[in-house]
Amino acid sequence: MPHNHGADSEVGTLTTVMLHRPGNELKRLTPRNNDKLLFDGIPWVSRAQEEHDAFADTLRQRGVEVLYLTDLLTETLASEEARAHAISSALSGLHLGDTLRAYLAVALAEASPEELTGLLTAGIRNDEVRGGHGLVTSLLSPYDFLIDPLPNLLFTRDSSVWVRDRVAITSLAMPARKRETQLTELIYTEHPRFAGQTQKIHGWHNEHVEGGDVLLLSPGVVAVGVGERTTPAGVERLARQVFQAELAHTVLAVPIAQERATMHLDTVCTMVDVDKVVMYPNVAHSLMAHAVTVRERGETDTDLVLDVAGAEPFLVAAAKAMQIDTLHQIDTGLDPVTAEREQWDDGNNTLALAPRVAVAYERNDETNDRLEAAGIEVVRIAGSELGSGRGGPRCMSCPVERQPLTTD
Repeated sequence: MPHNHGADSEVGTLTTVMLHRPGNELKRLTPRNNDKLLFDGIPWVSRAQEEHDAFADTLRQRGVEVLYLTDLLTETLASEEARAHAISSALSGLHLGDTLRAYLAVALAEASPEELTGLLTAGIRNDEVRGGHGLVTSLLSPYDFLIDPLPNLLFTRDSSVWVRDRVAITSLAMPARKRETQLTELIYTEHPRFAGQTQKIHGWHNEHVEGGDVLLLSPGVVAVGVGERTTPAGVERLARQVFQAELAHTVLAVPIAQERATMHLDTVCTMVDVDKVVMYPNVAHSLMAHAVTVRERGETDTDLVLDVAGAEPFLVAAAKAMQIDTLHQIDTGLDPVTAEREQWDDGNNTLALAPRVAVAYERNDETNDRLEAAGIEVVRIAGSELGSGRGGPRCMSCPVERQPLTTD
C-alpha cells in the first residue's frame, strides 16, 4: 500500500518516524576509540536502551508510527542484490587487503539478513576472524576493527532528511559515519516500503551536508547550517537540487561556529511552533543567514543561476523568507552559564510532535520551564545515557511523514 511519505515543515503533526534502538555497536566503544567514533563518553548501554524504549513508547502514545532502522535494513537485506551492494560497500576500504577482503566477502555472504545487519552495524574486530587469513590479520592488533562499528546510527536525523515528498540522502563529513548514509540509501532504494515510490536527492557521494543542519522552517523555506559538518559547497548542491525540483523557493545558509558543542544548526535552534523557535541565548543575536534564491532557471540544477543575499540576522532573514511578521525566539532568559550547560545537554534540540508540542530531555529544567511558560507543551524524556553522543530528541529521529502545513 502506498504511503504519503514526506514533510514540509518541522512542526506538522508527526505520523511516522525512523529511529535506531541502541545496540551492540555501542558496546564496541572503549576509552581507546570513543573519540574516533565521535562519542564524549562510554554509555551504559542497557540504560541507554531503556531510555530509548521509553522515548519510542512516548511517540507511539502520541499516535506516531515508529520504524526501526535495523528492522528496515534486515528486511532490505532479504534481497540478494541489496546484500551484494551492502557487502561490497562495507569491504571497500583500502586497509583490508585482497586476501582478507575475499575471506570476509564469503563470510558475510553466508550470514542471514539479521546476522548481516548485526555485522554491518556492530562491526567486525580482527580477533573475531578465525584462522589465518593473510598478512593484514597477522600485523593488525587483535582489537583493531576490520569493519568499524556505527554507534552514531542512533542519530537517524543526520543520514537522511525529507523535503516535501523527496528524501535527501546526506553526505556525512566524519569518516566514522560515512557508511551510515550508504545503508540509509540502500533502505530507501531497495526496501519494499520505499522502492519505486521514493525520489531521492543529494547523495552520500556529494559534498557534505548533514541532516542535523537542515531545518524546514516553513513550506518552501529551508535553513541549512554551515559549520563543522556541512560545507558551503554542500549547501549550494542541496539548494540547486531543491530549487530544480521546486521543493523550496528560499534556502537560508546559516554559518555556525565550528565547535563540538555547535556541530549542527539543530544544536542551537529548533522550531516548536509555526512561528516560534527555541534558540541558544548566547548565539541568538549573532546568528546570521544568507538568503539564496533562483535568479534564472535552466534545464538542469547546474544551469540554475543563484542569487545570494548579504548576511542578515537569522530571525530577520527567516521571517522575510517565511513571509511572516516575526519568527519569535522563545526567551529562555537563562544566565550565560546555565545556558551553556543546557545547550551542551541538548536543551535546544527538541522534536516537535505538532505545533506547540515538543519532546525534550528532562534534565534541562530551566529551558523546559521557559518553553512551558511560552505555551509549549513539553514532553519530557530521560537522556542521561542517550546524550553521551551529543544529540537530543531531534537528533535521534528522522521524520518520515508529517501532516503537511499546506495542501498544495
